[in-house]
Amino acid sequence: MSSNAKKTITVVSAHSADFIWRCGGAIALYHDLGYQVRVLCLSYGERGESARLWKQGKTLDEIKTVRRSEAEEAAEILGAQVRFFDAGDYPFHPTKELQDAVVNEFREHQPELILTHSIEDPYNFDHQRTTQFALECRVLAQAEGYESEHGILGAPSVFLFEPHQPEQCNFKVDVLLDITSVFDRKRKAMECMNAQEHLWEYYSELAKRRGVQAGRNSGSAISLTGNKIKYAEAYQRVFPHVGGLFV
Repeated sequence: MSSNAKKTITVVSAHSADFIWRCGGAIALYHDLGYQVRVLCLSYGERGESARLWKQGKTLDEIKTVRRSEAEEAAEILGAQVRFFDAGDYPFHPTKELQDAVVNEFREHQPELILTHSIEDPYNFDHQRTTQFALECRVLAQAEGYESEHGILGAPSVFLFEPHQPEQCNFKVDVLLDITSVFDRKRKAMECMNAQEHLWEYYSELAKRRGVQAGRNSGSAISLTGNKIKYAEAYQRVFPHVGGLFV
């Protein structure tokens, strides 16, 4: 990566809407900080997360087209570059070809951060398979012996975004990210996903609750922009923080 290249964060999303609900605020925030944000959509969520489109009588190919278009529009609002793999969902089973593609993606773009799903999710096995897959690709991308035209990956931090039912997924909040300054864009991006309109308010209300918790845990209700913290997203770390200081 050239010295003039932007720093990168990479989101590994099982389905085409997951990155919007769960880390749309982080995407917009890091875009505004000057980062390149890469979203890897492993599937369109065409089978398991498109019930409204199936009920409308659309074909599988039509549903994929709709889901891709909606995700592209949302990614543009958030400021992300999105790459689709069409690897299938319900169930998602990664192939060697997909593994090679993601390993090379990591090596080419050298993300400083990787965001993906929780390690456990008894309600959606695509999510936890995606996490295991992303973590394995991270390790393989660090291996000198893994054949690739790109140099090896360093050791990017991995943050797991909040699942739909965190208590059942053993999800423990390690980080509350203030997204107050970009929440309006996250909401606009969520509204692109017409097949899952029932989630718009759910994730808006969740962001409000996490915003209250962010204010309490920071000792201040003031956001990075000098305004009151109103909205936040929750994340869990996979690897320890390393530094000379605790913060």
